[in-house]
Amino acid sequence: MDWIYADYAATTPLIPQAFESMLPWLQQRFGNASSLHRAGTQARKAVENARRTIAAVLAARCDEIFFTSGGTESNVSAIRGVLDAGGAKRLACSAIEHHSVLHTLDDLHARGVATQTLIPDGSGLLDPDTIAEKVDSDTLVSVHYANNEIGTVEPIAQIAKQVHARGGLFHCDCVQAAGHLPLDLENCGADLASFSAHKFGGPKGVGILYIRRGTPWHALLTGGAQEWGKRAGTENVAGIVGMAKALELSCCEIDSEASRLRELRAQLEKGVAGIACVRNNVTAATTLPGIANFSFSMIEGENIATLMDQKGIAVSPGSACAAGLHEPSHVLRAIGLPPDVALGAVRISLGRESKASDIPKIVQALTQTAAFLRFLQPAWRDRAQHKQE
Repeated sequence: MDWIYADYAATTPLIPQAFESMLPWLQQRFGNASSLHRAGTQARKAVENARRTIAAVLAARCDEIFFTSGGTESNVSAIRGVLDAGGAKRLACSAIEHHSVLHTLDDLHARGVATQTLIPDGSGLLDPDTIAEKVDSDTLVSVHYANNEIGTVEPIAQIAKQVHARGGLFHCDCVQAAGHLPLDLENCGADLASFSAHKFGGPKGVGILYIRRGTPWHALLTGGAQEWGKRAGTENVAGIVGMAKALELSCCEIDSEASRLRELRAQLEKGVAGIACVRNNVTAATTLPGIANFSFSMIEGENIATLMDQKGIAVSPGSACAAGLHEPSHVLRAIGLPPDVALGAVRISLGRESKASDIPKIVQALTQTAAFLRFLQPAWRDRAQHKQE
């Protein structure tokens, strides 16, 4: 069996055109973008051209786009930067946010900052009106555009409107959504937004922090004048160039790719529905097109993912950021699933190189894997024997 990659929510393969755009800046054009000589000015021009491309794609201004090392830095910088600048005194975020947000909330709480966790419904959806009841002019609200485990797409424009009506600030984690969902930063209402290149076909180790003009914010990383003093450190020129190209290309294909991935996911869900005792955890009305998430009764997702890998298929028991933690997904627990159901979850995420021919192979491997692992469970054998009697 050829190797099948079905973990696009963890990371995506580098788009060939993005790779090609990076090569000159990895080889002969290696100048530091802060240097005044010719090599430096060439690198500076490349960075600013990339900034213009990204700003145009995201409907932002160039002076609102800043480059970081990735989504985690962008999320943490967005939150701490606002609080350090006195733009907010309280932080509120949903219970299904990325750990970079949730762990920042925990750390701030331990330091005496007032924090609040917003609880979604059973599909992972947040109610803007409920959020509004918890917000005042001293609150920064952080909510992701789309969830990385169950794909739920949040009503960020409505949330931002409610937050602003009460004088608060709104940060949107767009890491999982960028390149997969339409995004207009000028009109979506976000005061700050976070992005990571490797989630939309760009290189790892580079990201974007959007800070709307006028938003109170203090730099997290100091020590240099790069990024107009917003983020010290030598710019990753090749990474920035590749990120801009990947974002531009992926956003051009959003509609056609979304339609294709929805059809593939529908075929996958239909196939998995034929396996006994499986729960579909993707239940929101609007979700990322390529994310599927299933809980298998009486077996653990980690074991499924391990055996699927041996069969040449890459899937995940949950977020890649939580790898190695033998505990239920915080996302699935937050939407009300009991620990044993959450532990039995497997995320299958499709992307640019996923093919229709992959789906029957994934379903067959899941069927065989589930049957084998359940055969090892005495409780499952007893259950099957009882049914036969």
